[in-house]
This record gives sequence, structure tokens and C-alpha cells, in this order.
Amino acid sequence: MLSKQRVLALGFQHVLAMYAGAVIVPLIVGGALNLNGTQMAYLIAADLFTCGLATILQVMGTKYFGSRLPVVLGCTFTAVGPIIAIASTSNLATAYGAIILSGLFVVLAAPLYGKLLRFFPTVVTGSVVTIIGLSLIPVAMNNVAGGQGTEGFGLPSNLLLALVTLVVILLVNRLTKGFMRSISVLIGLLVGTGIGYAMGIVSFAPVAEASRFSIAEPFYFGTPQFSLTAIVMMIIVNIVSMVESTGVYLAVGKATDQKVEQKQIVNGLRSEGAAIMLGGIFNAFPYTAFSQNVGLISLTRVKTRDVIFAAGGIMIVLGLFPKLAAITTVIPSAVLGGAMIVMFGSVAASGISILSGVDLRKEKNLLIVACSIAVGLGSAAVPQIFDQLPDFAKMLLQNGIVSGSVTAIAMNLLLSGRKDEEEAEAEGKAETAVSA
Repeated sequence: MLSKQRVLALGFQHVLAMYAGAVIVPLIVGGALNLNGTQMAYLIAADLFTCGLATILQVMGTKYFGSRLPVVLGCTFTAVGPIIAIASTSNLATAYGAIILSGLFVVLAAPLYGKLLRFFPTVVTGSVVTIIGLSLIPVAMNNVAGGQGTEGFGLPSNLLLALVTLVVILLVNRLTKGFMRSISVLIGLLVGTGIGYAMGIVSFAPVAEASRFSIAEPFYFGTPQFSLTAIVMMIIVNIVSMVESTGVYLAVGKATDQKVEQKQIVNGLRSEGAAIMLGGIFNAFPYTAFSQNVGLISLTRVKTRDVIFAAGGIMIVLGLFPKLAAITTVIPSAVLGGAMIVMFGSVAASGISILSGVDLRKEKNLLIVACSIAVGLGSAAVPQIFDQLPDFAKMLLQNGIVSGSVTAIAMNLLLSGRKDEEEAEAEGKAETAVSA
């Protein structure tokens, strides 16, 4: 039984693992729409506040809502382009109206989607989980180099800082036991940030500039407005998120040594739909299960939901007190990248572990694994190959997790109707023996 102090420490570690992914969306959207400083501060605070509420709803679980899995919810990056497009051609109120109704769609469509889960046999599940881990590796490596698009991208100092962070995490995980091992990522982040401060690349200016208190205000950017085109666009975004979240639920099941039931996935998706509606009401973002935290569960071996409850509570507090939230932003990108390597690699390893139970000597299974991983990793590594396609197709295919998952499901359906040559040959021999 973990003490409250240890649960909080482990929860904070989960927050740090997902924090960069959580705040990058409001930063990109706010910057693209030329929001002022006050509006940007609100957007980040509201996002963290709603992330916390959404995570607690997901973990708590009721009869119809919540998977009761240790899953952290965060804003989906898939929604960035559509939100910017909708707000640029109309206004933010129209974007949030579309988000609210698309969340309602997820709540209503979750049971129907649950009936499609029979198309997720072990070979598909293992492929999807592997794709999740592998498609996140480029994100980790961009952070290792200092953050994509930054002036210091690829500087030796960034690479060294990431390496030191990674080594600290591995040493703590290897040489310690119990609680110390479970917070190895947190220790690595703290050590890496301390070294970064000594190198002069850590600035506490954002902490000084942040306000002391903020509260999420419903319809901050105005009364929701509705456009059919915008609604359809956001529904497509959330269908993508449903597929991605399914993979995350399955990966969490593997990490926590439990079989994820259809009802858990349906309730989890209903919960995500409710969270998306909350995001629209508080003028935040659509939410989905965050794959960043799956690797942390695998690495720390702490599987209790209490830790994720704590993470949700911490995010709510950070959303209410922006000055506290700003403290977490001082962690250098290279330090985060060093931690991401081991976390995302753990997710990929979990997928490989699932695939170890699949007979890859069968041509069907081999083709499903080979093609789905190749397509998923290729889409994540070279998303610009789809730049000439229509926006809705580009939005779907540039997400490596979605493109790889759809490939795995489609190939499983395509090849399931055919018997493997070995099976056909075996059946033929059996029939011959019987007739003889």
C-alpha cells in the first residue's frame, strides 16, 4: 500500500510525462490564431484543468462512463489543424460548438464502435501497440535534439543532456528498488533540469510572468456557434482519436497484466466523449488517451489507479494556479527527450511482447504485422507524403497510429477469408488419409 506522499510523487511523475504534449496544443493553436497573452494563459490553464477532470472521470468509472484503467487523458494533436482552420475561416466559437457536438457523437457512437472490437485479434492488437511506441520515437528524438524548429536544434549540449537524463533513469531503475525505482523518470527529469540550469539553459522567467490564480470559465470565447462542415470535421478528428485510444487501452491492459474487456473500452470512449464536451464548454480541446503514460506504467511497474487519480488532481491544481504550472515548463526539451526514449521504447517493447504470442510462421500473420508497422511508422516518420491529398484524408493518414491500425484491421479482414497454404495442405492430407 503506497503512502499519500508516494502516490502524489508518482502522480506528479505522470503529469511531467504528459505535460509537454498537453501544453503544446494550446501554444500552437493560440500562436496560429494570434491570441494575446491573457487569452493564451487562459487557454493553457483551462486545458490543464479539463485534462485533470477528464482523467479522473476516466479512472473513476461509473456504470456507463470510465474504463477504470490507469489511463491519463490529454488533448489530441489531431485536432490542431482543424481547430485552426475552423477558427480562421469563422471564429473560435464555431470551433467550440463543433467540439461539443462531436463529443456528443463519441458518447452515442461508443457502443456501436465496441461491436467492431472483434476485428482486433492478438495479431492486430500487438501490431497496434508496437506502432504506438515506434511512431512516438521521432517525437522523442526531436526533443533530444532540443525541440523541432529551435535555434539550438542538434547542439552537442542537447544530446549530452538527453544522454545524461537517460543514463540516470536507467541507473536508478537498475540499482534501486521499491519506491526509488518507481520514480526513476522523475529523478532523471530533476537531475537533467538541474544540470541544464548549471549550463544556463533553464529560465524561470515564465514562472515570474504567470498569474497566481485562474479558473476555467464556460464559453470564455463566446456562445457556441454551429456549422455543419465544422461539426463533420471534428467528428472525423474524434473517430481518429477513438481508434488511437483503443490501442492505448489495449497497451495499458498489457502493461497492467489484465485483459481489457469490450465494456471497458466502450465506457472509456464514452468518458472521452464527455471529456471532449467539457473541453468545448470550457473552451479547451478534444481529449484522448495519452500513450506517453503507458510506457511509464511499464517502466515503473506501478499499476494502481490511485496514482492516476493523483495525476488528475495535480492537473486541476495546476490549471487553477498557473504560476505552479509554469514551473513544469522550465524542463529543457532535451531532458524530456531523454526520458521519452525509455518510455516510448517500453511501449514498443510491450507490443513486441504481445506479438511474441502470435505464430509469425503463418503468412497471414506475418503480412499483417509487416505491412501495418511499415505503414504506421512510415506515416509518422514522413507525414509530408500525404500533403497533396484532401485535408480530411491528410488528417487521417498523417497519424501513424491511425494509418497503421487501419492497415492492420483491413488486412486482417482481407486475409481472414483465405486459408494459409500450410493449413490448406494439412487439411488436404487429412482428407486423403480419411478416404484411404
